[in-house]
Amino acid sequence: MVNKVILIGNVGADPEVRTLESGAKVARIRIATTERIYNRQTQESKDHTEWHSVTLWRGLADVADRFIRKGSQVYVEGRIRSRDWTDEAGNKRYAIEIQADDLKLLGRRGDNPAGGETYGPQSTYQSAPAARPAVAPTPAVPQAPTPVEDPDDLPF
Repeated sequence: MVNKVILIGNVGADPEVRTLESGAKVARIRIATTERIYNRQTQESKDHTEWHSVTLWRGLADVADRFIRKGSQVYVEGRIRSRDWTDEAGNKRYAIEIQADDLKLLGRRGDNPAGGETYGPQSTYQSAPAARPAVAPTPAVPQAPTPVEDPDDLPF
């Protein structure tokens, strides 16, 4: 069974970040996704915006705290999670959230201080590979001519 969500959208407010008693950092962001819906009868299109609550834990929460701001464009991969609780007035409350597994900051670098960076459970919070040491160019070595193969002599 699969529970996977992929969202690309804009952040509606600065992240809400807190540190739990255990020391784990958690952040919550709200992402708006917009789709254009076309009505064939009226020949008009209308935008429909959906708001998503996304929860980021530990390293992803740190990235959100450092780099994500209102208006940032982000790519999020995660899982749908539902939760329920009773509020102070005794009312039963429900919420559907996205538990983020991967995060990519999109847009121009001016929009996101770390634009184009990818963060996820396997990452070291760097999208660029480690720099390779400089290697002196190797002089060209003459190659022996390639033998011409007989088209009727197939390898299978």
